[in-house]
Amino acid sequence: MNRRTFLATMTAATLLSSRLGWTRSGERKLDKIGLELYTVRDLMKSDFEGTLAKVAEIGYREVEFAGLFDHTPREVRAMLDRHGLTAPASHVNYKLLDTEWPKTLEDAHVIGQSFIVCPFIDEKLRSEPDGWKRVGETFNRAGEASKKAGIQFGYHNHNFEFKPENGKLPYDILLAETDPDLVKMEMDLFWITKGGQDPLKYFDRYPGRFPLVHVKDMTKDGEMTEVGSGAIDFKSIFAQSDKAGIQHYFVEHDQPKSPLDSSKTSFEYLERLRF
Repeated sequence: MNRRTFLATMTAATLLSSRLGWTRSGERKLDKIGLELYTVRDLMKSDFEGTLAKVAEIGYREVEFAGLFDHTPREVRAMLDRHGLTAPASHVNYKLLDTEWPKTLEDAHVIGQSFIVCPFIDEKLRSEPDGWKRVGETFNRAGEASKKAGIQFGYHNHNFEFKPENGKLPYDILLAETDPDLVKMEMDLFWITKGGQDPLKYFDRYPGRFPLVHVKDMTKDGEMTEVGSGAIDFKSIFAQSDKAGIQHYFVEHDQPKSPLDSSKTSFEYLERLRF
């Protein structure tokens, strides 16, 4: 481990201490649990603030936005304050990393965000020659600008990053091509598992690189399910939070039958979880 990696890991571990608590038996637990609002996106469209209020009633204290649904950043910040929520992160479209990036960073400051995450890469771009390498270059530029603005840039994976291309995994290409100080990763624990990879191996190889995680469970049949209802070993994963550098834990379910009930079930499991 070089000096820069060591310092990054130690900084992440310090920040992590505010997200984890200790029980009397010496076990750890999550002090703050977040929700990726993509889970409740249909409810947000029809009742934005009412949905935020219901999320807060469940017990969530952090949220990650996936669109503001025509509300201004100042309006959103006021709603968060009214309901005792913070939004440390947001998902933004890859296209915004170009000309609209300065405004995107300004909006993030108003809302109070410390992370901006690109959640998806279009298939056309992915399939172009050296497409992933070019994506890495774009991420470095966006990360440099966001770093100067006091905001950390990151990327959220699905499972297509774990399908080999010319003998290499696209996820590995991104990690190698991007500056670890400028580009962090929001690891989606469902999709990396669905892609046949082990999160712990990535924590070992790239310590401190994963300040955000999406907490999603998977059945033995490979289907998405509520956290605690599937086969993913969250205890083992969270036990390595220090090494990974995890600061924020966001529950998500892409297609829940009942978004709020699903969010509540996952929250209650994570609130009880000890590791």
